[in-house]
Amino acid sequence: MQDAILILDFGSQYTQLIARRVRELQVYCEIHPFHHIPANWADFKAIILSGSPFSTLEEGAPHPDLTPMLGTLPILGVCYGAQFLAKTRGGKVARSTHREYGRANMAAVEGESRLLKGVPVGSCVWMSHGDTIVALPDHAVVEGSTADVHVAAYRFQGEETYGIQFHPEVHHSEHGVQLLKNFVYDIAGCSASWTPDAFIESTVDALRAQIGEGKVVLGLSGGVDSTVAAMLLKEAIGDRLYCIFVNNGLLRKNEYDSVLTQYAGLGLHVKGVDASADFYAALDNQEEPEAKRKAIGRVFIEVFDREAMAISGVEFLGQGTIYPDVIESVSVNGPSVTIKSHHNVGGLPDFMKLSVVEPLRSLFKDEVRRVGKALGLSPSLLGRHPFPGPGLAIRILGSITPERVKILQEVDHIFIQGLRDAGLYDEVWQAGAILLPVKSVGVMGDERTYEQVVALRAVQSTDGMTADWVHLPYEFLARISNSIINNVRGVNRVVYDISSKPPATIEWE
Repeated sequence: MQDAILILDFGSQYTQLIARRVRELQVYCEIHPFHHIPANWADFKAIILSGSPFSTLEEGAPHPDLTPMLGTLPILGVCYGAQFLAKTRGGKVARSTHREYGRANMAAVEGESRLLKGVPVGSCVWMSHGDTIVALPDHAVVEGSTADVHVAAYRFQGEETYGIQFHPEVHHSEHGVQLLKNFVYDIAGCSASWTPDAFIESTVDALRAQIGEGKVVLGLSGGVDSTVAAMLLKEAIGDRLYCIFVNNGLLRKNEYDSVLTQYAGLGLHVKGVDASADFYAALDNQEEPEAKRKAIGRVFIEVFDREAMAISGVEFLGQGTIYPDVIESVSVNGPSVTIKSHHNVGGLPDFMKLSVVEPLRSLFKDEVRRVGKALGLSPSLLGRHPFPGPGLAIRILGSITPERVKILQEVDHIFIQGLRDAGLYDEVWQAGAILLPVKSVGVMGDERTYEQVVALRAVQSTDGMTADWVHLPYEFLARISNSIINNVRGVNRVVYDISSKPPATIEWE
């Protein structure tokens, strides 16, 4: 096993960000729920305990048994993790008399601290806690303090176990990356070996071992994830990969033909299947978001099963599942609640006799792009905005009809092409239009209108776990709004979504 860090998730909003920071140090890491510690925990080089929305003083707060790990592996407790380690080993945690949320400054740093090496006195750290450690266990010592929190960082003597009450993973902590480097490289002894080339080599070997001489059928979407997954499988098994691109009737304007043309130059064996009627039938009278997703996922499975059975000897279904899909689909008894279901997460129904192959399951979106670049994929393909698996169905609030899809396709086309023409497309991580289930009064010429409202959405993100809305120029938005209203019959009002994730999600459904 390559050098790896185990992150135990107590439910912090920053848990995925800890993983991002570790991955940026080119060290592999995995997030596991606190109450499902992997049996092979001893194979990891170190453990990080995340923060939590819980308090250690609450009944029912996370309380895993870490006894076998203590003194065996280096451990870093962050916020709740630090308080948990202190409290369960003989220290005392209490409600803060002066709660710290936001920026604080290191008032004292132990000069011999391995963890805080390079973190100077006066440097900014990011606090987010309502409790504090008021007394350490007898065998623990303070390594860093702020003006209001005496035990901002500490260490257990005789072992590589540390606790910090601030968040080094957020950008506001000036030297947070340095602290993580100290822990990951110097204390845990990890090497920076998590690179795209290393991932490709290990993944191709793993795919060959998993698939053997079998055949794989893979559903392509035209997006980055499924394309990179296809290229990894092609590298591993060659012409035993059979790709299917399904027209679900919910794609962008002209996308079915353009994507098939795009794949023709990649050496992939791709079959186009127009199943629009099947999807529209399944979505008839479905308005609830989860019901839409499940209906679309069911039809995808049915289409793949039908097409796969036409391929002699196929045994595996390839999928472009990535790490945020997995994280957002897993419920961890409160800490990591299920945000939404993903059509490619959660296994296959019994009638589909295929085993799942997921080459990208451990990667964040930006890592997928780096792997794609190492595989030689074009920048235009790798720079393509993410597009949801259920397609425009989750950008049409309410019922799905061919007529409503047509309206949104036209609106979306004007918006996306406008971004390209204005040189703004590559400055946006994801953009799209949403058809709202409301109408508004308008005036066109001398006539009163009562027509549809559409919302435009453009966000900036790294991996989709968090996102902020893009401040597109007013002149651009005005031009696009005017073009939509003048050219798309049935729309008389355009609004712009200025919500960030969290608290909103990127998609509306």
